[in-house]
Amino acid sequence: MIDFQNLELVKYTDRHRAQLLDVWEKSVLATHDFLSPEDFQSIKAFVQTIDFNALDVYCLLQSEEVIGFLGVAEHKVEMLFLSPDHIGKGFGRKMMDFAVNELKADLVDVNEHNSQAVDFYKKYGFETYERTDQDDQGKDYPLLRMKLANK
Repeated sequence: MIDFQNLELVKYTDRHRAQLLDVWEKSVLATHDFLSPEDFQSIKAFVQTIDFNALDVYCLLQSEEVIGFLGVAEHKVEMLFLSPDHIGKGFGRKMMDFAVNELKADLVDVNEHNSQAVDFYKKYGFETYERTDQDDQGKDYPLLRMKLANK
């Protein structure tokens, strides 16, 4: 049993930005070993330009520290990241429950080579309905477009 009593899921504000970007970087380095160093740097530069206020972004806080975050746009989970120390503890499921139940998310795109994420979404109830040969930036990183089953 995981104790979520010391966690808060709060709407993103700019005061969370530096910690959110730090969580993103640590999480990607831990889970996206298929990215070339050049592509990682390119994606990192892009992520640093995102206006997180333009999406429904929520930060998972533990004692005021961002340990994860979730972003949804048009019923699609656009981002779900956890600090590596907190992966596998049920926090991702907690954020997905919020995304599905409160933000009505039922879609997600996931890198095919990110097997940990693919397994997570499948276990949650997502099914692949389409596969691309490239990601949305035209790089050779296939995406699985997934939809929540029974939705």
